[in-house]
Amino acid sequence: MVTVTPAAGTPARSAVPSTTDLSPIWHPSPNFGPRRDGLEPSLIVLHYTAMRSASAALERLCDPGPEVSAHYLIGSDGTLWQLVREEDRAWHAGAGEWHGQTDINSRSLGIELDNRGDHPFSEVQMAKLEQLLKDIMGRWSIAPKGVIGHSDMAPGRKFDPGARFDWQRLERQGLAARRGYDEGPSDPLSGLFRAIARDAGFTADINDEELLAAVRLRYRPWAKGSLEPADFTPLGHAALWT
Repeated sequence: MVTVTPAAGTPARSAVPSTTDLSPIWHPSPNFGPRRDGLEPSLIVLHYTAMRSASAALERLCDPGPEVSAHYLIGSDGTLWQLVREEDRAWHAGAGEWHGQTDINSRSLGIELDNRGDHPFSEVQMAKLEQLLKDIMGRWSIAPKGVIGHSDMAPGRKFDPGARFDWQRLERQGLAARRGYDEGPSDPLSGLFRAIARDAGFTADINDEELLAAVRLRYRPWAKGSLEPADFTPLGHAALWT
């Protein structure tokens, strides 16, 4: 991985962006800290801003009052800002877990996307995200399975990047874990579904409805009603059923 070494007279650590070919606009946020226990990024968490504009989101992410931030913000027009060094711990994920691991902030990089959550993400914004993901994943050796949504690690509490986000577009490029497509069971929500969801990374420490909703928000956001065979297919574990 590449780490920036400040030259003489350069601002302190918090004011030095990570090197990247994307040339983001450096707009430092005061809301960050050191990663705990010597952890390095192994996850990338995607968010939507749910605000009226990128400038409004930028202002909030740099406001010391709310104590929130992210490493990057991508505007709907493709503008890329960097707010926190990748080596530092931004405050974007909050409480939650993935593959049984907590303190996601210390394990991840956060990318905010200028989007209210109720409309499609623009082509230029998605293209910039793809470029950024390729750059980050290569620099930190993050596998596609390490690219997750905020709703994945905090089901029932968070819903971003939402039902309008095109996960399959990322999957086709190897920028997110590919879903399985085997035929699954039609049984009611069960301990096996919980085990399968946990194996995929989701926490099972929530009620049945929230767990099903979280899995659907990632893979089948249009689905309604009780568990059905198609809910198992993206998790790729139908072979457990006979």
